[in-house]
Amino acid sequence: MGANHSQQDLLDSSDSEDLYEDASEGSAGPKPSSPSSLDDVEAKLKALKLKYSSSSSPPLNNAVKLYLHVGGNTPKAKWVTSDKLTSYSFVKALSDTDQDDDEEEDDEITEQPFWVFKVGSKIRCKVGPEMGLKNFPDQRRVDFVARGVWALKFFSDQDQIDFIDSFQKCLFENTHGVEATEANKLKIYGKDFVAWANPEAADDSMWEDAGDDFTKSPTPVRSTQDLTEEFEEASNGGIQSLALGALDNSFLVNDDGIQVVKNFAHGIHGKGAFVKFSDGYQNGSSYSTPKKTLLMKAETNMLLMSPMGGGKLHSTGVHQLDIETGKMVSEWVFGKDGTEITMRDITNDSKGSQLDPSGSTFLGLDDNRLCRWDMRDRNGMVQNLAESNNPVLNWAQGHQFSRGTNFQCFATTGDGSIVVGSLDGKIRLYSVNTMRQAKTAFPGLGSPVTHVDVTFDGKWIVGTTDTYLILICSLFTDKDGRTKTGFSGRMGNRIAAPRLLKLTPLDSHLAGANNKFRNAQFSWVTENGKQERHIVATVGKFSVIWNFQQVKDGSHECYRNQQGLKSCYCYKIVLRDDSIIDSRFMHDKFAVTDSPEAPLVIATPMKVSSFSLSSKR
Repeated sequence: MGANHSQQDLLDSSDSEDLYEDASEGSAGPKPSSPSSLDDVEAKLKALKLKYSSSSSPPLNNAVKLYLHVGGNTPKAKWVTSDKLTSYSFVKALSDTDQDDDEEEDDEITEQPFWVFKVGSKIRCKVGPEMGLKNFPDQRRVDFVARGVWALKFFSDQDQIDFIDSFQKCLFENTHGVEATEANKLKIYGKDFVAWANPEAADDSMWEDAGDDFTKSPTPVRSTQDLTEEFEEASNGGIQSLALGALDNSFLVNDDGIQVVKNFAHGIHGKGAFVKFSDGYQNGSSYSTPKKTLLMKAETNMLLMSPMGGGKLHSTGVHQLDIETGKMVSEWVFGKDGTEITMRDITNDSKGSQLDPSGSTFLGLDDNRLCRWDMRDRNGMVQNLAESNNPVLNWAQGHQFSRGTNFQCFATTGDGSIVVGSLDGKIRLYSVNTMRQAKTAFPGLGSPVTHVDVTFDGKWIVGTTDTYLILICSLFTDKDGRTKTGFSGRMGNRIAAPRLLKLTPLDSHLAGANNKFRNAQFSWVTENGKQERHIVATVGKFSVIWNFQQVKDGSHECYRNQQGLKSCYCYKIVLRDDSIIDSRFMHDKFAVTDSPEAPLVIATPMKVSSFSLSSKR
């Protein structure tokens, strides 16, 4: 798509939701126009005198009507009737492609059986978050993905309630490997997190209290918002990562070097210098394009971290680039107690520390390590590892855990507190004073957390998993009645239930089977008293944007009559013509008076685009 990216390219989550059509055969007369809901389909079927009772469920266990969505997101998209009367079941199997549920298992098979969802002879899939199940209680309907987008229509409210209850139990068992009993929920989540196991009984007051801060922000909230493209910039080569600056420049990192672009109130634009990677950086066969960049020293320096290669994401060190001269200052090695170690990720000491001209420290994360690195020489001397001429970073603070943490990602608040996401889905909060023991450890929901972000004030955390985002409120009231965050004290059992941000089954299907949520982030605020306004994440060619205030609003229509954790499906999508490398909001200093948010920057391998949120005219 070119620079004239139109509003028609902006897909709304409600697109095609209510385009239903009866596909039954044998109807006489001209084809009627498409009704607007499954209820209309039901009325049409009754008009055709199909033989089933409207006053009670058909004499078939777990009876449902099955619909299939066709046409994708084209103008011809619609729901068609796949089965006027069928039934569903949940069965235990060793494979979601097993053909005979009663077939005797081989004595040598030791795999753990799991729950499979079946609908007639047309659908058979493992019960999991990949189904993207969405419930519509007011329509007695659920939508889901199973090699296509499907809808089940139930014959009574109780039928639907029973289905959701069975689905949730099967999902829990498939996720955690134990039955969904109250005792097992307590074991999985812990006594302090009963709200996560029973969200219907959770106290949501913290969500509402924290949400009040948003309205005090100086820029008014727009009730209707849209995205308009402002700039589009071609890249010098395949973009691998995006480093947004809060000052004059931002940076696009590709295979050959770093392209400098200018920051404006309506986005990033205008090619500046191109810094080529020197031969010294391309360290023989071990060289690979930097996957992680970190701006430091008032954005005059950049740290570049490349994976070791051979499929390993970890790195043994970082290169320090002086942006003003375009030269590599040094290649630093990660070392502790005379031994070379690796890091999985690096980040700034705090959300605003890249603007500090004297900053010389940054944080590092590995599978079982959390630490602070210092580029200053210890005791005035540069330490060298054996057989290495590269300076060794000073392990200034941190902890090496014995085993089991499986850290994956981390982020910092405005005061330097740290949030860490793990392979088992746990999210841990560390205060600015210690990295040895987490103040709060939120239990996992079963999916690995691949990326994590936190608001400047530390009140809100968003974790990215492959199929959903988890939004957590870290606020609690201590025994003295004071409101704190989980970074500063143990939250005990006064914890609100999290909320999930999901794609609709249709959008999830359109994003592609292999596309996953990546890099969910809040908009960029580095000033006390300001509240982030949006959350953005990428899925394949989609950049997905949630209104943060709307997500926090307990009366939001998405949450009505929901069972389980509240899930929000109200978002905007920007569709690009190539897979998106990263989507991030610029620093809030670049917001203008006619926009409630700083521009959104979307990078694909060959170009970068900037969008502004503005009120519709």
